[in-house]
Amino acid sequence: MDQIESKLNSLGLKIPQPLKVPSDVKTPSVWVRLRGDKAYISGHGPQNHDGSVAGPYGKVGTNDVSVEQGYESAKLAGLSILGSLKRELGRLDKVAAWLQVRVMINTAEGFTKTADVADGFSDLILTLYGREVGTHARSAIGVQALPVNLPVIIDALVEIMPDT
Repeated sequence: MDQIESKLNSLGLKIPQPLKVPSDVKTPSVWVRLRGDKAYISGHGPQNHDGSVAGPYGKVGTNDVSVEQGYESAKLAGLSILGSLKRELGRLDKVAAWLQVRVMINTAEGFTKTADVADGFSDLILTLYGREVGTHARSAIGVQALPVNLPVIIDALVEIMPDT
């Protein structure tokens, strides 16, 4: 077990199983695309441990999804990303640097606390990887709608260590 997985276990967190999507939902052709020393990560939403899509569903800033629930959804999307990285790289400690993250948040009109929601992801990554590796450029963007009415979808770019 690598250091990142050990930290996850100590926090009581688990990487979810591969995503189980409804048959009518189209997913990216690949979840992680490796090119040189970079891993380009497709948009991930929140998942339950069994791989199913996690609720709540709806717009953040309404009665459907609170800011706190949006934060937790962003954290679950982060765990989903870590699951895809683990399956692609074999070990999570092969990530040399988190470079860029885009957090798309399904928001109510006029909602301005997108950074508070995106912190669910950033706090997780910084806790696991520390400031040196985990610090990333980030956009937290409010959008009109997301697939299956998810509250959050996150994509990212990471630098990976060369095979030795």
